[in-house]
Amino acid sequence: MLSFTVLAITFGVVFLAELPDKTALAGLMLGTRYKASYVFVGVAAAFLVHVALAIAAGSVLTLLPHRLLQAIVGVLFLAGAAMLLFKKDEEEDGVKAPADQSFWKVSGAGFMLILVAEFGDLTQIMTANLAARYDSPLSVGLGAVLALWAVAGLGIVGGRTLMRYVPLRLITKVAACLMAALAGFSLFEAVAG
Repeated sequence: MLSFTVLAITFGVVFLAELPDKTALAGLMLGTRYKASYVFVGVAAAFLVHVALAIAAGSVLTLLPHRLLQAIVGVLFLAGAAMLLFKKDEEEDGVKAPADQSFWKVSGAGFMLILVAEFGDLTQIMTANLAARYDSPLSVGLGAVLALWAVAGLGIVGGRTLMRYVPLRLITKVAACLMAALAGFSLFEAVAG
């Protein structure tokens, strides 16, 4: 049974928790490089998988040791930052035009990026906890998916708009620095936790 109250609570909690997270950053980066609708399809599909996993196996995710989870997340952030900083430019003047990118390639890249980056994320664990608390998996799942799609959409559209005013090279460096900072924070939590 669908509860609009539970859906609204879940949407608000997940939206606010995910807004400053790596999803908006990933959406922004993908949105600067590829056709927005292609990126959104892949990202949206990945979030469906994540929410389904959170609803189905939420109790297992909450049992993972916090320190181990933070260490893994920190290493993944660090790897992402290194990839952004040290990758060679494919083209000197920017990125390929969106028309040069196939739907499957772009949506697949968005799907894989979010699938890997968001596994074990705070909002996935939060979604599992909300599903257990309210005993309304449909309401929680729908609220979480809509919130995650909204954040991803904002990141993608923001990336396309930002690209008009800021060079991609600068956006990439800022994104890498943010990922490195998140890596440091996650690794600090793992050690100090």
